[in-house]
Amino acid sequence: MMKWLAILLMAPALALAADAQLRLDRAPDRSNDMHALQNGAKLFINYCLNCHSASYMRYNRLRDVGLSDDQIREKLMFTADKVGELMRIALQRDEAKAWFGVAPPDLTVIARARASEFGSGADWLYTYLRTFYRDDSRPTGWNNVVFENVGMPHVLWELQGEQVMGDDHHLKLARPGKLKAEEYDALVADLVGYLKYMSEPMSEYRKSLGVAVLIALSVLFVFSYALKREYWKDIH
Repeated sequence: MMKWLAILLMAPALALAADAQLRLDRAPDRSNDMHALQNGAKLFINYCLNCHSASYMRYNRLRDVGLSDDQIREKLMFTADKVGELMRIALQRDEAKAWFGVAPPDLTVIARARASEFGSGADWLYTYLRTFYRDDSRPTGWNNVVFENVGMPHVLWELQGEQVMGDDHHLKLARPGKLKAEEYDALVADLVGYLKYMSEPMSEYRKSLGVAVLIALSVLFVFSYALKREYWKDIH
């Protein structure tokens, strides 16, 4: 009994230690950058939506990041006919499992899902998409620092280049990609910004509404306090 109690007491500390070892990089905040969110949407549809669905997200929600229906239709809709359709894919789960060993997860709420595990879903995704490295022992030829033995190949490798794991357990760029390191980091930040937005499209509206409500309550408090003083002045 005492043994299991000790394990239970140590579990939170072990979890914190595991998270600390990840050393997640801080993702730049793109929540109020419409241009970055639009670029992130384009990256998501071109690089992610081939295998990963976003089946709880409709194309017309891209209006929220400043795109018109015509822009959505002409530049971002390749597998759907109407802007009101969900972001689904043609790839079947059984086919995906046969190719990758596991069916690629739906990404609609991936940022929130990772946030529940690691504190910041955006930081986890930002680090994950920048820490792929060549590993010939894996079926896809790729592995990842924060997601060991991941089944997903590095779909952005032509942009980032090919990294390898050095003897010192640090990543090294073995073959440069089309983008410089800072350019690739900025691109990933845009993609992560869109994934975070997609997980909770109403987040910014909710925050601004909350601020407005607090301001209104503060004004109401001032008037209420003034009324209270006026009402009780003759008594006190």
